[in-house]
Amino acid sequence: MHEIVRKTEEFLNRFKIDADQIDMEMLVSSFLTEMEKGLAGDRNSSLKMIPTYTTTSETIPADRPVIVIDAGGTNLRTCLVRFDREKNPHISEFRKTSMPGVRSEVSAKEFFSIIADEVERLIEKSDRIGFCFSYAAEITCDRDGIPLVFSKEIKAPEVVGLPLGKSLLAELASRGHDVRKKKVAVLNDTVATLLAGQGTPSDVPYSGYIGFILGTGTNTAYVESNRKIVKLSADPSKTQIINIESGNFAFCPGPFDRKFFDSTKEPDQYHLEKMISGSYLGPICGSIIKEAIHAGLFSETFGERYEERIGTLSTTVMSNYLEMPFNPEYELVQCVEGDEKDAHVLWKIINAVIERAAKLTAANLTSTILKSGAGTDPRRPVCINADGTTLYKTEYLLEYVNCYLHQYLQRTYKRYYRFVRIDDSPTIGSAVAALGL
Repeated sequence: MHEIVRKTEEFLNRFKIDADQIDMEMLVSSFLTEMEKGLAGDRNSSLKMIPTYTTTSETIPADRPVIVIDAGGTNLRTCLVRFDREKNPHISEFRKTSMPGVRSEVSAKEFFSIIADEVERLIEKSDRIGFCFSYAAEITCDRDGIPLVFSKEIKAPEVVGLPLGKSLLAELASRGHDVRKKKVAVLNDTVATLLAGQGTPSDVPYSGYIGFILGTGTNTAYVESNRKIVKLSADPSKTQIINIESGNFAFCPGPFDRKFFDSTKEPDQYHLEKMISGSYLGPICGSIIKEAIHAGLFSETFGERYEERIGTLSTTVMSNYLEMPFNPEYELVQCVEGDEKDAHVLWKIINAVIERAAKLTAANLTSTILKSGAGTDPRRPVCINADGTTLYKTEYLLEYVNCYLHQYLQRTYKRYYRFVRIDDSPTIGSAVAALGL
């Protein structure tokens, strides 16, 4: 057993899969450099650092209802949100339907008509609309959003380039509604997650706020001083939330990662996302397992079973093996049945992939908190409102993230943080944004 463990560790080191191969200080320095370049408008930066023209506020008006639209994935959700005097959010009249363009291609007219159908039932109950739009969009200085591209699930090409808020209000006006006092705040889900952290009651006096998502994809948002956003002419005495688009951070640890990136649709984009998010964590681990099979780390029986039972490895399946490595109902457990060496090697490979993802995640968060300037007082930590099933449901991932944040962010950089998990973050954050108009 000792010999196969040694060979497995050599294999993981050679292909830069072991977390110890990641130089944290170099990585944080590189991330911060890319952030600075993005804020300066350098198109060569892998971090877009998108201004949102949205800021945080300690005051949230009480008992003022807000209409919220949450458009993400294949679902369209609408509801009313109001905050009480203790900042507790109250959600009512919730309804969920399909996003326009899911089943078949829709025109721009059809797209906004479908959204207006859902908003119309609430239109007389508030003059503020928070529109969480979880697709690529440019946010304008009047807080509208211009879609840049839709994911492949949504077929609405005519909508690309149109202002979401103005177009929705125009559709409502065409139906006879007086929209002259209506205002729409468009934001993405990561920014909404940050605002939900800021807008939810807490006994902790936080010094800053981070919005972080690690689900099928990943992204991060933080609050930046306008004077540091070189590419933008804005009041230097004020701040605003920056959508980092952190999943696009360019970093390739080793030759195996390059090989995996080259096998994806956009090989030169979203490197960080392809090493840590739910859509890619399983497939990249599956590629490593196949490489390990070819390297002779597994028995022939394992190779045959893996080929027969596992197509593209999913993040859930790989996580299940670490969670319950003796459960005979799990496919990977069936692959190693009867061979302790195979079982041990498989555990080490999967664990290494998850631990490396955790270290990369910690580097992302460490860089963001350092850039924000917050968290220097342990009594006033930074609030990281984190959302996403990959972070919370992948075995050991969050545990390892906390270990690396403690080791580097707290012990090395003397910055302090606290994770929170707030249900309905996109909905709550969108309401906060709209109340700030």
